[in-house]
Amino acid sequence: MDYQKKKKLTFFTIGLIFLLSGIEYAVILPTIWRYLQTLGAEPYFLGLGLSAFSLTGLLSGPLFGHWSDRTRRTKAIILFANLFEIAGNIMYFMGYSKWLLLSSRLVAGIGTGAGASIFGYLTRSTLPEDRATVFAAVMACRQAGLLIGPAFNLFLRLCDFHLGPFIVNKYTSPGLFMCFLWVLLQLVVLFLYWDIPPQGASQPQGDAEKEEEKLLVPPVTPEPSYGSVGPGVPSSVGVAHNHVLPNGTVSPPSPPPSPPPSTLTNPFHRFSASKEYLREEVVVLLTAQFITLFNQTALETMVTPLTQKYFNFGELENSIMYCLCGVEVIAGFFFVRWLSRRCTDRVVLAVGLIISNVSCVWCLIFLANPQGGLPWQLTEFVIGVFLQVLGLPFVAVSQVSLFSKVTAEKTQGFSQGLRRSVGGLATILGPLWAGGLTGNLYIMLGVMMALLLMLTVMMVFSYDQLVEPTVIINHTDVQEDCG
Repeated sequence: MDYQKKKKLTFFTIGLIFLLSGIEYAVILPTIWRYLQTLGAEPYFLGLGLSAFSLTGLLSGPLFGHWSDRTRRTKAIILFANLFEIAGNIMYFMGYSKWLLLSSRLVAGIGTGAGASIFGYLTRSTLPEDRATVFAAVMACRQAGLLIGPAFNLFLRLCDFHLGPFIVNKYTSPGLFMCFLWVLLQLVVLFLYWDIPPQGASQPQGDAEKEEEKLLVPPVTPEPSYGSVGPGVPSSVGVAHNHVLPNGTVSPPSPPPSPPPSTLTNPFHRFSASKEYLREEVVVLLTAQFITLFNQTALETMVTPLTQKYFNFGELENSIMYCLCGVEVIAGFFFVRWLSRRCTDRVVLAVGLIISNVSCVWCLIFLANPQGGLPWQLTEFVIGVFLQVLGLPFVAVSQVSLFSKVTAEKTQGFSQGLRRSVGGLATILGPLWAGGLTGNLYIMLGVMMALLLMLTVMMVFSYDQLVEPTVIINHTDVQEDCG
């Protein structure tokens, strides 16, 4: 099989992984609260269950990313991580107690850490100018999963039978269904995923090492052999490290000592977290990751109580609303995919922040205290949600693409794990913040507006830094790095 076909199948498999992650979220979320109630769980267990999934993903991401940076192998990592998804969903299906259900989300969340390795692989195997388009497609796959996930619930809610000692009903069936899908994915990864070396994007690790050795060891021109050393010329004079053999001949010059292999093969040799992640542009992008996801999850938490309070929406109306939002998000990702070929990442980020600021101001004015009759209130609500969803793809794709360019490629897996961990922290804190303030939207939306303004100011002052750095090979630095 040729390189291009392997690459296409590998990218298809990656899209399938993100599609299943979106389906899992959309299948389990609608029923988990009722499921917990059947097990006698207190209300706070819902927050614990949702946060547990993000917590273990937050912790496992950097670990899996570090693993992929050292080995340059993602296939084994994905297969290993999927075992946690399978085990977690089996535990969810069994559901003997609320504690087992909570543990199931902790275990399944570990599997999401493979996303850091995947983003690291995508960074190494794509050209910088194509990276935003690839990331947009991958993110759109997850949104597609969120969109089609509720459709599976239409038949899962009809389940009512026994599987050995276990009951299969509308609450336990999502776990069994997702376990089946993750097992199928294992087979797809096994046969359709390759750890192919980059072609045209960056050198494979072995080639990079050879280039460094070329810089360290200049080509040596062989000296002519002489029967004896010339009269009056000491044997120490001549080419460095020549040795006079007992018969009077001069041995070939020996090259300088080669650096230890560990300094060439270890991507974390002389790695400094402070120098890598405390740079101005990196801090701005990590802040964008946190604030965007914090605001998004906070608004998601606020929407359902708001629609119930003002419009008396039920499950059907909310499902239609989320479906329409999913369609808009997917369309937005593909628009950003097209736009990123014509504009730089920082321009796309700036557009996304402008839309997000307008959305937050609109919500603060019109949604915190709706005025007018039902048609006008519904119009205000629809515009606010539309603007919020519209800005998401711009910020999400551009900050991921920029982050991959301003951080070192050799440690990209760990860096992407750190970025995803920051996002995981936001998805934990966002619902907690909004959940306690659904009755006081001015405070909730005001803080979100303040965070967005802070991010916008940070971006304005750091705009010149938000570009891909120019790589300049410094021979002295290479020699120092390699000992």
